[in-house]
Amino acid sequence: MDVHGRDLRYFAAVAEELSFTRAAERLFVSQPALSKQIRMLEKQLDARLFHRDRRAVRLTAVGEALLPHARGVLAAWEAAAAAVEEARTAERHTLVIGMSTSPGRGLLPALRTRLISQHPAAHPVLRQVNWADPSAGLADGSSDVAFVWLPLPDGQRYRYVVVAREPRLVALPRGHPLAERAAADRDGAVDFADLLDEPFLALPPEAGPLRDYWLALDARGGHAPRIGGVVASAEETHEAVANGQGVALLATGNAPLLVRDHVIAVPVRGISPSRLAVAARRDDERPLVLAYLAAAAKVGAETSGPADGASG
Repeated sequence: MDVHGRDLRYFAAVAEELSFTRAAERLFVSQPALSKQIRMLEKQLDARLFHRDRRAVRLTAVGEALLPHARGVLAAWEAAAAAVEEARTAERHTLVIGMSTSPGRGLLPALRTRLISQHPAAHPVLRQVNWADPSAGLADGSSDVAFVWLPLPDGQRYRYVVVAREPRLVALPRGHPLAERAAADRDGAVDFADLLDEPFLALPPEAGPLRDYWLALDARGGHAPRIGGVVASAEETHEAVANGQGVALLATGNAPLLVRDHVIAVPVRGISPSRLAVAARRDDERPLVLAYLAAAAKVGAETSGPADGASG
């Protein structure tokens, strides 16, 4: 037996008012419509709920038995409706920001300040994503916006703005012959050609074109890289470099994540600079997403010149 919540609400109002007239006024319905719904409910239950005469309305024994349960159902539904609205409100105001490592560079507080100034109720939530996912959660929808390194696989799916352009360095174990060569160099740098035969630490294969980028395939002239190991976090990279497993390219702004203990980083000539971007799915038009991208464009223009993008 399926009973409509409206019918229980009508029943409870009549039971509490003990008057169809007052109950109809309270419910903002006509008295005939209210009486009709009560009769239909009685028909469904196959029992009378009220004794009615010209002088009074009284609950029957069945009505007395139903009333506390009707009130409980109505109260539970009101609580459910409130919970749903609370969840909807939280969902509207929550922005999940994906990242493979902390972007640093003062970007998070700068973007948060700009976002909150436009959307005071916004609730940014940070989400750490493994390096195997170069989209930092955008591809599977677990992030709303993300800090990503370009190029992005399936780049046409996303819009982005660049927030940092930086030279790439190479992380080396302290005492590596190339570290000594860099120290003797006027610019304190090494040529990428000198790194061609070094074992490189690579991102997981799932990273696709981003793995190729951090191996600098475009600068190798067809010289296949030697893979000394696969790494999926900054800590893994630091340990692998320190243990002599391989060298690794990194953005200048990420040097603090690796340079400590037995690991150093030196500039590399002959390869393109890195580009850190804030990205979102191209078809995502939610106000918070667009606001975060707009904030990123302004911050990017302030920190590294006009922010280019693929947002269209």
